[in-house]
Amino acid sequence: MRRRRSIFDIMWEYMEELERRTDELMREVFEKPSWDLETRSLEPLFNISVTPDEVVVTADMPYVDPETVEIEKLDEDLIEVSAKMRVKVTFRDLGVRHREGEFSCFRCRVPLPVPVEVGKAKIRVRRGILEIRLPRRRGYRIEVE
Repeated sequence: MRRRRSIFDIMWEYMEELERRTDELMREVFEKPSWDLETRSLEPLFNISVTPDEVVVTADMPYVDPETVEIEKLDEDLIEVSAKMRVKVTFRDLGVRHREGEFSCFRCRVPLPVPVEVGKAKIRVRRGILEIRLPRRRGYRIEVE
């Protein structure tokens, strides 16, 4: 014969489930790692600057192979930048001792504040910094002070 659960047991289960889901949400929002072991990619730090004529994206990509930089337009206001590394980097190289894995590329999604012409992008890599210049689409020009 099965024992009936008390109201306290049921409430305890609901509280544990709520705590578990809250922890998952907080990890996804605030503690998203800057790597993906599945694709063996690192997410670089990047900056976005807007001028009257273009959007300039700079990203910290040491060891990047400039010939492999690719830009893919995912949406009207989102691009994905990816590039392969000349050398593989491990967690140990990054100063992390309690994890295992190696990375061979960079990948990040960059939100665009204004419409741009991705097909006319100019790419330059200098001293491990990627610079992407995206001309703004005609008709969307604003003055920047």
